[in-house]
Amino acid sequence: MIQSAEPIPISVLTGFLGSGKTTALNRLLRQPAMAGTMVIVNEFGEIGLDHELIETADEDTVLLRSGCLCCTIRNDLIDTLQSLSRRRELGSSHAFDRIVIETTGLADPAPILQALLTDPVVAARFRLDGVIATVDAVVGQSTLDRHIEAVKQAALADRLVLTKIDLADAGDCSALENRLRAINPAAPIFRARQGAVDPGVLFGIGTYDPVSKGLDVQCWLNAEKYVSHDHEERHATAAHDANRHDDHIRAMCLTVDRPIPGEALDRWLENLLRLRGPDLLRFKAIINVAELPGPLVAHAVQHVVYPPVMLKVWPSDDRRTRMVFITHDIDERTLRDSLKAFTDEAEGKTQQGRA
Repeated sequence: MIQSAEPIPISVLTGFLGSGKTTALNRLLRQPAMAGTMVIVNEFGEIGLDHELIETADEDTVLLRSGCLCCTIRNDLIDTLQSLSRRRELGSSHAFDRIVIETTGLADPAPILQALLTDPVVAARFRLDGVIATVDAVVGQSTLDRHIEAVKQAALADRLVLTKIDLADAGDCSALENRLRAINPAAPIFRARQGAVDPGVLFGIGTYDPVSKGLDVQCWLNAEKYVSHDHEERHATAAHDANRHDDHIRAMCLTVDRPIPGEALDRWLENLLRLRGPDLLRFKAIINVAELPGPLVAHAVQHVVYPPVMLKVWPSDDRRTRMVFITHDIDERTLRDSLKAFTDEAEGKTQQGRA
């Protein structure tokens, strides 16, 4: 086996649910400077969508299913990196000289960094180039208020990317930047409009040094040496649900075989966001809308719905509607039954009109 002379740089792309990680990654991968990038995507939940929305070749993407990187599949990440390294050295893998790990939005980055920094095999073949955290300019303040994971993601970052600035008030963006600087004074903040940011300012940062991030972050990393075993035991029981991150936050996917009437979709989402908006942490979907020739990609974070995008072609042979939710105290039956009620009503009106 031929050992690679230089360790392969790894960048961790993190950020809370709906903060624009996949959009930014798509824009970055189109840049010539990002040629030769291998992407590892972790989806929180048993059914992944983000890997289908990443506009790159299949051999350049690895999907880690069924769990959150900080909980159930840390070993899977290590195994994947070791496998990629062996395949690269043997010439049996698509050529790559950089890895980007896109974490699920609920991942606590501290255990991930701990694994990358301390596993001897990984450390011999890879180096952590840096951590990039995306922060949603529209709902960033409330997210930091409610979710410690978002605070940790921002604090651990080498680079902070403020996304969706075209949808946010300029004053709100400045206030959020001030808050982020208080959390992480060392990290430069870059504003991204529709996910566009220069890869030159995000990559090639150098070896990750947790000491430079401040005392709180160092405590988090050191604490993992004492609590990681208990953390994994609590999340790796036989009855563990890979879609559940704690007692209140849950990931679920609704699949619908037949096309959904546009009227039903609009009314259902409007009522869902009005009644339960704060508890809808993340909504993303590929939807087969009855009146449209192609699939509709929809995104929402809490009460904010971003402009949907219609794709020219389906990303796979699966033509079913797939809606992924990450919610706070919203059960799957409520979502499924309410969608069915609006769909049945719309289809009933259509049949009456034809009669």
